[in-house]
Amino acid sequence: MTHQYLLPPSPIDNVDDYLAAGGGRGLENALQMGDAATIDVITAAGLRGRGGAGFSTGRKWASVRTAGSGPRFVVANGAEGEPATFKDRMLIRVDPYRIVEGAAIAALSVGAGTVYLATKRSYRREVQALTRAAVELSATGLLQELSVNVVEGPDDYLYGEEKALLEVIEGRDPLPRLLPPYELGLFATDSAIGWEAGSRPVSARGESNPTAVNNVETLASAAHIMANGVEWFRAMGTSASPGNVIATVVGDVVRPGVHEVEMGTPFSALLELCGGPLPGRRFKAAFSGVSNAVLPADGFDTPLTYEDFAAQGSGLGAAGFAVYDDSVNMTVVAHEFSRFLAIESCGQCPPCKQGSLAITADLAAICNGGAGDEMLGDIANLLRSVTDANRCFLGTEEQLVVSSIMRQFPEDVAELLEGRPSSTRSVYVPLIKDIAADGTVEYDRRHGDRPLA
Repeated sequence: MTHQYLLPPSPIDNVDDYLAAGGGRGLENALQMGDAATIDVITAAGLRGRGGAGFSTGRKWASVRTAGSGPRFVVANGAEGEPATFKDRMLIRVDPYRIVEGAAIAALSVGAGTVYLATKRSYRREVQALTRAAVELSATGLLQELSVNVVEGPDDYLYGEEKALLEVIEGRDPLPRLLPPYELGLFATDSAIGWEAGSRPVSARGESNPTAVNNVETLASAAHIMANGVEWFRAMGTSASPGNVIATVVGDVVRPGVHEVEMGTPFSALLELCGGPLPGRRFKAAFSGVSNAVLPADGFDTPLTYEDFAAQGSGLGAAGFAVYDDSVNMTVVAHEFSRFLAIESCGQCPPCKQGSLAITADLAAICNGGAGDEMLGDIANLLRSVTDANRCFLGTEEQLVVSSIMRQFPEDVAELLEGRPSSTRSVYVPLIKDIAADGTVEYDRRHGDRPLA
């Protein structure tokens, strides 16, 4: 555990309070140092992306600065549609100025003149907070000539995928492009339609406009690093995963909520902050959103780092955790997660869309007592092909989540196949609508009413 630095003790509501508390110092230091030296600092600090992949932020910025041709752009990703996650919205609410400052540091580093702050139009508080911070910081002159724009996107899950995010900024639907943002960025002239594949090298077709897409927590951390230095940041966390992380925990715990902890904190210690399991129950499993394999309860002492979760066969993701206890049959969880992914699949890649729909139907048959053992072979075959021709990670999520549940909890599947008594407690994909100041979680249940299509 450690003190908080990402989540301030109380919300910062105006730019005067932000500057009085030391805000802006990171950008001032970056302006004095220049782009190359700033990237060197972020790289030396070991900052890794907090949006899920954990990629080196310094390496990402360096690749955008040197890749391709045309103007550069920076996108702050605050779309946050991952189930069980609320940390981005919490951060935007309490310190939007730090996010704008971090985005400005990224823009300086990659040579961008324009920043887009992306969130969802349904997140009204977050839209207002980001708009206020952008306007007030611009008025101070600290951002110089940088253009900062707030983008309000749809509620689609894929809106948070970085290639689909660029499509929305350009006024189209959230359909993931074929090429990553550092190869085909915003308003590129390489391809008439962003998601079309091209047959010629990027450099032969026009300007590629390399774009840096960073999670808002990543950008806030970058601002703190530039203000306080590499040694300060590396004094927290681990060698490979330094710093703090904002984690969300919902599900079968006494007190769901959002906590900032030091990287390397055992997951079990995070659960203790949430009051532990419900009375009379034992933990059974946890998921970091719907993006990684299940973490069974015997792995709950795993430290909160990218490398330790990977060693367990799972992933830290965006540190948004859905926790389940022993009152749940995990096959039901597999069905609900598969259903969510099948609905949200955009349909560009038929193996993903059709495969996830078929897997969902098979899992529903098992949960409803209308399946035989042969259904397991059908699911296994579908899981092998669901990732064919992927443009994004969604098909892989389907594969990882469903296969890991069936592998880790075969007894739960067997109970339903054999008609033995088993808990079929209703389970909902934990899409968070809001978390109140007292920790009460309001879930968005509308997804459960959407038809499979």
